[in-house]
Amino acid sequence: MNVTQDMAILELVSNASLTVKLVMALLLAVSFMSWYWIFRKWFAIRRARNKTDRFELDFWSGGDLAALYQSAANDRHNCGGMERIFEAGYREFTKLRGQRGDGQAQLDGARRAMRATFQRELDDLEAHLAFLASTGSVSPYVGLFGTVWGIMNAFRGLANVSSATLAHVAPGIAEALVATAIGLFAAIPAVVAYNRFAHDIDRLSIRWESFMEEFSNILQRQMR
Repeated sequence: MNVTQDMAILELVSNASLTVKLVMALLLAVSFMSWYWIFRKWFAIRRARNKTDRFELDFWSGGDLAALYQSAANDRHNCGGMERIFEAGYREFTKLRGQRGDGQAQLDGARRAMRATFQRELDDLEAHLAFLASTGSVSPYVGLFGTVWGIMNAFRGLANVSSATLAHVAPGIAEALVATAIGLFAAIPAVVAYNRFAHDIDRLSIRWESFMEEFSNILQRQMR
């Protein structure tokens, strides 16, 4: 696209009606926010996946569980989701083991602690995904509203023209169609990112749930 075409698009935007301009401004703001959360969630999910990989390697290498727990407890704010799940379960298990009660109560307490931490970690990863979903589903309709409004204004302008031609309505229709283009520009990346992030988070949640079951089996064997 050359400079003349760029200036033509800017001219179409500047000549649009106030309502269409407001719609375009809203869609651009939503698009910027969408890209902000796309990058934030991409880094967060990648960091969570890398920390999960590292902890799984340490856990299944045969190290001492007490040492792993102490390491996780000392650096709880910087460790990954699976490590915090392990830390919560092991802490509750050792706390209940020092009290009176049967082994099943200890195991159930550890499972409840791990499940609560799992839900908090999952909620943190899924935060703001609803915004991307809303952006992807609503933005095209908001852009379409701006387009319909602009086309209405273009045809209303024909009332003052004795002989209507395509040249009279073409600029107004072109201005209005820019709103639809901006709506699609905001919606498509949001939909793609939402689907990708939802898939990645689902994969992580399956790994965390599998770890909770395997760790529960380990704790059950320790009670014997």
